Amino acid sequence: MSTYAYLGPKGTFTEAALKKITSSNDSLIPYANVTAALDAVRVGKAHFALVPIENSVEGVVARTLDELALGTPLVIVGEVTLPVSFALMVKSFEVNIRRIATHPHAEAQCRSYIAANYPDAELISTASTAAAAEAIGRGEFDAAIAAPVAAAHYGLRVIADNIGDNIGAITRFIVVTKPGTLPKATGFDRTSLAIFIAIDHAGALLEILSEFAKRDVNMTFIQSRPTGLELGHYHFIIEVEGHSADSAIKETIEALRGICEDIRFLGSYPREKVGK
Repeated sequence: MSTYAYLGPKGTFTEAALKKITSSNDSLIPYANVTAALDAVRVGKAHFALVPIENSVEGVVARTLDELALGTPLVIVGEVTLPVSFALMVKSFEVNIRRIATHPHAEAQCRSYIAANYPDAELISTASTAAAAEAIGRGEFDAAIAAPVAAAHYGLRVIADNIGDNIGAITRFIVVTKPGTLPKATGFDRTSLAIFIAIDHAGALLEILSEFAKRDVNMTFIQSRPTGLELGHYHFIIEVEGHSADSAIKETIEALRGICEDIRFLGSYPREKVGK
């Protein structure tokens, strides 16, 4: 039996994704935000944490990237993808909808629906879509945008389903744990790195990318994030196809250590086939 921390409360997309990879014997513990879920692993309250990292429509989850790159080290040991759909829910059909609560990523994926149907409504940001539904159950706001399953969790009524602007939206989640033994190479893997350049200069990113290109390592993800040290100082989160045990990736990482200020290894793990 393993203990998993996840972005809660109950009824989040993260919980639904987690249930794809856990059994009834595992313990699933919801936390209020990404940092709290990851900290549960860091302090030993959970063996693993599952948190969102990117969405096919809205892009990256910045908080997750920053925690991986700058927080106390953790490693990624797996990933899960989940199609996401959104519903507008209320506690009572008679409510006059003036304040709608949801997570910022959900709001961004439902902008057309909101603009067309509730152009004057105030949008309230919450830590998760399920937290918005939970708040509606307590009568704090008029309506919530959340996963349809959240309505059942919190005794709400769905007044509009599939309200996302992109019906085919998918969110990718990662499984993280304390540094230790890595999953073995499967032949269909992903390696994640946080790369810090010593001094920002012309061609710095090209130097990094060239090390991957010359060894035919295929890059699947790159995102710049501020280090927090000063304005204009960035690091890069990079993901590539392959495992750290592969010779091409080994050689690339060694070469990068010679031209970068620091490299944080974030994990090598099996990729999930989207739509499997």
